[in-house]
Amino acid sequence: MDFTFTEEQLAAAEAAQGVFAGVLPDAVPSPALTHGAVAEDFDRPLWTRLAEADLLSLLLDTEYGGAGLDAIALCLVLRESAKVLARVPLLEHSAAAAAVQTYGGKELAAELLPRAGRGTLVLTVAASGRSGHDPAELAVTARPDGDAWVLDGVQTAVPWAYGADLVAVPARTETDRTVLALVPRGHEGVALAEQISTSGERLGELRLESARIPARRVIDADGAWEWLRGLLATGTCALALGLGERVLGMTSAYAGKREQFGHPIASFQAVAVQAADRYIDLRAMEATLWQAAWRISSGAPGPLPVSGDIAVAKIWASEGVRRVVQTAQHLHGGFGADTDYALHRYHAWAKHLELSLGPAAAHEEALGDLLAAHPLG
Repeated sequence: MDFTFTEEQLAAAEAAQGVFAGVLPDAVPSPALTHGAVAEDFDRPLWTRLAEADLLSLLLDTEYGGAGLDAIALCLVLRESAKVLARVPLLEHSAAAAAVQTYGGKELAAELLPRAGRGTLVLTVAASGRSGHDPAELAVTARPDGDAWVLDGVQTAVPWAYGADLVAVPARTETDRTVLALVPRGHEGVALAEQISTSGERLGELRLESARIPARRVIDADGAWEWLRGLLATGTCALALGLGERVLGMTSAYAGKREQFGHPIASFQAVAVQAADRYIDLRAMEATLWQAAWRISSGAPGPLPVSGDIAVAKIWASEGVRRVVQTAQHLHGGFGADTDYALHRYHAWAKHLELSLGPAAAHEEALGDLLAAHPLG
């Protein structure tokens, strides 16, 4: 394996740094001080700047106006977005568009992807299931009916649901297969109920009651949902890494200035050891993230299926982002809880990412099942 980034991947990261340079994490109200959602919609001006920088079409082929890059490039851009808590559906939109390109067929791709690359069509994904704990593909049923599919069920905590034009919804058929339906917001038989995340962002509970979705908007290729789910999970790990890196940087800067007994607290052994432990967490999060992203991008075989590498990345990201923000709060003291300081917002976003990834114990169990089914000896 060679984890050296290509010139194209580094250029995408550099472009992202330029776009996100002017983003202020406290540009919207604090979730600690706001009743309900911190904002009605995502950051549309930032979305426009991302489109103008060709960062919404990274994974799309050139025939759809894209750059033809891979999951590694997307994760590099997501890493930068999390450092400033960018309020845009960059992960969900990019992953759904890539799934349409890979599994949806030429006609559907030609209909949707040029607009998705320009940002005029916004995509998101329903990936949390009915309760957030059950598999998303079991929360909705789908049955063919003439030239359409009829969907019934509920998906909870759909990110950016109120701002997206289409929601990619996994659904189970009577033959125990999973299809991926692109459901328009406001479509007949489709309803949204507002939910609020720990970060204060507006989520949607998606309710489907005999919603008829044209067959051309339903992807029934084998493996489409599994691939999309893996890319979403890996992208979430990239968000956790970027957020953790910014939080540890904030903590380092604060500990270097804050004095006790006439010395910066960074010079105290107890403080230095805690910061060093969190640095180790971040490096483990980084190594496992790039391993998973490389497997997705290259399709290279390994001793375990790609889901094993994704599980390892999720274990480190879920545990690591929580430990990083908890240590940051501890080393900041009371200042870390000050709502005039950005750390409390990073803490809220970190909790949302941790919940999105799920508990490390569940991923360890899944990894154990894979190891049992694929002995490494």
